Amino acid sequence: MHNLLVERIVYTVSQFTRAARELLEENFVDIWLEGEISNLATPASGHKYFSLKDENAQVRCALFRNRRIQPAGALANGNAVLVRGAVSLYEPRGDFQLIIDYLEPAGEGALRQRLEVLKQRLDKDGLFDPASKRPLPPMPRRIAVVTSATGAAIRDIMATLARRFPLVEVDLYAVTVQGPCAGPEIAAALTAVGHTRTAEVVILARGGGSLEDLWAFNEEIVVRAVRSCRLPVVSGVGHQTDFTLVDFAADLRAATPTAAAEATTPDREELTQELRLTTARLRQALQHRLRDKAQQLDVAVGQLHHPLERLQHQSQVTDNLERRLSAACKNALAGPHFKVTAYAHRLNACSPRRRLPYLQAVYGALHQRLADRAQVLLTSQRQRLVVAQAQLDALSPRGTLARGYAIVHNLTSGTLVRSADDAPVGARVQAELAAGWFKGQVEETGTTPVASPVARPGRFKSKR
Repeated sequence: MHNLLVERIVYTVSQFTRAARELLEENFVDIWLEGEISNLATPASGHKYFSLKDENAQVRCALFRNRRIQPAGALANGNAVLVRGAVSLYEPRGDFQLIIDYLEPAGEGALRQRLEVLKQRLDKDGLFDPASKRPLPPMPRRIAVVTSATGAAIRDIMATLARRFPLVEVDLYAVTVQGPCAGPEIAAALTAVGHTRTAEVVILARGGGSLEDLWAFNEEIVVRAVRSCRLPVVSGVGHQTDFTLVDFAADLRAATPTAAAEATTPDREELTQELRLTTARLRQALQHRLRDKAQQLDVAVGQLHHPLERLQHQSQVTDNLERRLSAACKNALAGPHFKVTAYAHRLNACSPRRRLPYLQAVYGALHQRLADRAQVLLTSQRQRLVVAQAQLDALSPRGTLARGYAIVHNLTSGTLVRSADDAPVGARVQAELAAGWFKGQVEETGTTPVASPVARPGRFKSKR
């Protein structure tokens, strides 16, 4: 019993509630709950207190004024909601409660999960790469606006453009911004904008709404159309707290349609002020330049002399130049005279008449050597011609024909007759002799040599 009293730890109520609160807050962070709202209370402080229940249990919830980011109409008794918050304990009463920092209708949970999956996939495809963002033109002359023709977004955009930069022209591409047809219409409009040659930047906008209302701006077809558009795209979808996948793919994300119009155009008042400053700087620079030129003019006037003084000085300079020119002419004439004389002596020493006898002797010797060489070559070539003629006669078929032989052609086959097989009986042949030729027809053939080269009568018909 004594040991139990020694080991006992006794808390005060405040210590216990504080320890319980710290334990809960450390271990239960970012808790998601889904349930039905009941016992909703809105005191004068502006905070919201309610119970979140299901069939078997309920938990107290607190949504403080500085964290009220829920969609309009979501907080009402009987509404099913999805909340995120941290578990805590209200020490004065020992109440267990959930401090809410996010709330949405319960039906949006599946959509948000789909959105997160699609976002990760498109991010892997590089559609959200910050390096691919394009700069906006500083002063566009024409802006293409893709939005609803009847919504508040187009009115806000037009009013902002008229206030900031009325010189800009607007091309409205009217589309449906909500519903199943909105995504394809928006993508088609962005494609059409990319084909135009007049607009310089695109504003894609609509007013705020729930996640389901803005879902068209999360569709993949729209995100890819934004990224593939030839012109830079500024997104102005929803309000400050609304984010869609188009915002990540666009070249610039604006919080609202009004902010998108402000981001794409310069401010008229700022331009006017800049123009005033530029005009003042230009006027100051011009005045400074005029003062410098006036000082230079004063200096030049002080350095200006009377024309008569300048003429007298120039006259003296002319006289001096005349004397120098006369002396130079005399020296120039004397110098060439001596040079001409020297050149004449050198020319006479190199005259061709002095070398003519020598050159005639050389020419005669060369002429004789050429004639002798030509005679030797002619004799050698004649001897080679005689030898070649003899060799040609020895190898020529004409020499063989002159000894009594003949060349026989088979006129039927067009071949040369070398054996009896080449001229069968009945074949027409032609025999070429040393002097003339004749044609005939083969009547008989054999493979053994004949006793005499003279043909037997009646065995060969000839025709001249």
